[in-house]
Amino acid sequence: MYNKLVSSLIGIGLVLVGIAALAGNFMLSLINPNLNWWDAWRLWPMLVLGAGLVLGLLGVGSIKQRGLGMLFIPAMPILTTGGILLIASLFEHWSVWALLWPLEVLALAFGFLMAAVFARIVWLGIPAIIIGLNGLVLAFCNTTHLWSAWSVLWTVEPLAVGLVLLLIAAKTRSMAVTIVGLSFCGAAGLAFTGMTALLAFDGILFRIAGPAFLIVLGGGLVLSNWLKRPTFSTQSVNDAQ
Repeated sequence: MYNKLVSSLIGIGLVLVGIAALAGNFMLSLINPNLNWWDAWRLWPMLVLGAGLVLGLLGVGSIKQRGLGMLFIPAMPILTTGGILLIASLFEHWSVWALLWPLEVLALAFGFLMAAVFARIVWLGIPAIIIGLNGLVLAFCNTTHLWSAWSVLWTVEPLAVGLVLLLIAAKTRSMAVTIVGLSFCGAAGLAFTGMTALLAFDGILFRIAGPAFLIVLGGGLVLSNWLKRPTFSTQSVNDAQ
């Protein structure tokens, strides 16, 4: 039964790839009028899409065989790569990679999420959360070219840790882990708000205020240690006598 399911899914994938290739040949001139029918070789990324599609269909088969759900992890990035390659090949704009490469990170995160659902392994949600949040930040910075926004968006890291801990708490039903997870999420929110407020001031003021605060804090700790008067207990006095 299992072998029949696998072979059927592979067959369906090949049929879909063939249909897509035929449709692509007819629509090639509509997509890019500068191409002719003999330019059909530009559809070679369909092979990459086909490979990703077959892996994805096999992953759907995890309904019967849970381990097959792990195939979503490579399937999603392969499908994304095939899609970007197809766009670049048809329109002869390979520079599109400079804009769309963060989709690879998001696709990997989505693959982990799908694997967690179909393989029924909740722990796969951990890399899905971490990779996904970082992928969203990368996509935002790459699209807007505001890479300086990392000075604020780094707070996504403690947020990711907090969400991971909340996921673990939901699985283990641990109140302590829940509290720690909420603390990380709260700290991320405070850090985001604080960094946004600080960066709203003049950049020179921010660069001076930060180090000055560290100097004052460190100096205060040193002085407090040196100015402490030693205390002697009654037992120490008796021992001295």
